[in-house]
Amino acid sequence: MSKVLVTGANGFIGSHLVEKFLNEGHEVYGLVRTTSDLSLIEGMNLSLKYGDITDYNSLEESLKGIDILVHNAGLASDWGSLALFRRVNLEGTKNVARAAAKNGVKRIVHMSSTAIHGFNHDFDNPASEDDPKNPVFNYGISKLEAEKWIFDFGKKTDIEVTVIRPGNVFGPRDHTFIEKYINAMISGKIAYINKGQSLTCPTFVGNLVHGVYLASFHPKASGEAFIITDGLSINWKQFTEAIADTMQIPRPRLSFPLGLSLSMATIAEGLYSFFKADNPPLLTRYRLYNAGTNYHFSIQKAVEILGFKPADNLEQAVKQTAAWFREGK
Repeated sequence: MSKVLVTGANGFIGSHLVEKFLNEGHEVYGLVRTTSDLSLIEGMNLSLKYGDITDYNSLEESLKGIDILVHNAGLASDWGSLALFRRVNLEGTKNVARAAAKNGVKRIVHMSSTAIHGFNHDFDNPASEDDPKNPVFNYGISKLEAEKWIFDFGKKTDIEVTVIRPGNVFGPRDHTFIEKYINAMISGKIAYINKGQSLTCPTFVGNLVHGVYLASFHPKASGEAFIITDGLSINWKQFTEAIADTMQIPRPRLSFPLGLSLSMATIAEGLYSFFKADNPPLLTRYRLYNAGTNYHFSIQKAVEILGFKPADNLEQAVKQTAAWFREGK
């Protein structure tokens, strides 16, 4: 069994990664900040190491004796300056990779994002790993820069580098997206963009961590990037109605055109930027492109090389998510 360290172990995806590696019998360590909320990993049998990915000096001791580093920590948001995203996602990646190399870590599994491919994909041809990279927002730009850098770093050192590009991740413990999405449906404060007909890429967190686990050990994963989603051809209306029906709440009825919504978002973003607001406006262009254009991907490479197969279908994934939401945890 391997010694595995997960950065950002206390978050939504990070806590599921910890759980997956523990369940498979590995010795798991979690890198967290001293100020981190640890409620999602409470009771898990992992050892905590304290450090900040933006501070190299806090990382060297944490990576001693580690075999596999799953670099999950980062800034994921649709709002913020490019400088801020670069400081966390690019410079933070450089710090953990350099500390890992100094300590003889064998493999880094770097969590990137499908956002590096941009939006508005062809309806009949889901994007694949080799398709053009066209990030149009600061988050995606910083993730692409980090991905390019770490691949190059792997070529210059003895460390193996594997990259995972998740789609729109959801599931239990997701307080960022799915909890807010369900609450909006319950309150009736939700609307489709273009009638919800745009294709999306749901990625159940259980399926994602299974893909990460395979990539952590497969000999052919080194030097490769893998898109991990649930592998569905599904639009926002179908995804949303699956949640609404499972939760036994009304399906959304309102819809707004993408063009008008983008105009409103552009004005809102301009005002928020002018006043230097820390939080994003209700409408952002990132959210609207995600909801109003085709944003879907092929998992064929992960299937062929890693043997990846989503274990939970949409019905199972939504049931588990709904059960967690009802429990109020």
